[in-house]
Amino acid sequence: MRPVLLALALVALLFIGCKNDVSSGYTSVVEGTAVQVPALTGGKIVDLRVDTGQRVESGAILAIVDTADLIFQRQQLQAGLAELNVQQQLAQTNVKRSQTNVSYLQEKQQRVRSLVQNNSASQQKFDDLTNLLHQAESALTAARQQLKTVNAKRGQLDAQLSGLNKKIRDAVIVAPVGGVISEKYFESGEAIPPLGSLVEIINIDDVEVKIYVTEPTLPGIRYGQKVRVQVDGLERSLDGKVAWISPKAEFTPKSILTPETRTSLVYAVKIDVPNPDGVLKHGMPVEVFF
Repeated sequence: MRPVLLALALVALLFIGCKNDVSSGYTSVVEGTAVQVPALTGGKIVDLRVDTGQRVESGAILAIVDTADLIFQRQQLQAGLAELNVQQQLAQTNVKRSQTNVSYLQEKQQRVRSLVQNNSASQQKFDDLTNLLHQAESALTAARQQLKTVNAKRGQLDAQLSGLNKKIRDAVIVAPVGGVISEKYFESGEAIPPLGSLVEIINIDDVEVKIYVTEPTLPGIRYGQKVRVQVDGLERSLDGKVAWISPKAEFTPKSILTPETRTSLVYAVKIDVPNPDGVLKHGMPVEVFF
């Protein structure tokens, strides 16, 4: 009986060891950062420079949208600004002339006041000068208001011109991040609406792997913990670290394989994996080991 018991014990130990090995590994898939690149300026695509599967660098030109109408609008605004420049100069001249007139009449009024006090000038003359001074002051106020109106209109046109120039610049659509073109939603010659997505770029320079662990396993996992990521066909393992741990439990997603039963409550854990060489691809299956 002893040899039989010994054999059973060895089988049990082997089974336990295999079970532990399995429980330390988690199967998941690689996820890159997907970015929908919008066309901030809508219009006809006159130049599309990328295709699906192409890798692009951050800042690379993806497409150019037609700006003919926007350029015409800019020319109209620039003509309006030129006209306002003339109006502004005239308004400034009127203000200066009115200020000079008011100053002159004020000085003259003071002199006549002294003459009236000395009975060297009539009160009527003083009253006439006072009336002229009031008219000059009213003219100065009107000139200043006219100048403010011109300046306000200029501010409005300047703001419109700045917005129009931004639209023209935004007609050149550039890649906000580097990565691979995974989807292309428009072709050259088609009209893209404002804020419509032109392409989807997946950045795989730093990828993410999401695994699910049970509550008994969770206490052994901490933020920043180092993990090993293994890929079929690659002899060496890749380094990763725990970046996020879900604060609440959930049922295991059907598309995720874990060593535990699918009905168990599990916690999601995100693993960040640097991928500067592009070894990992979006959607690639991997094994994660703690």
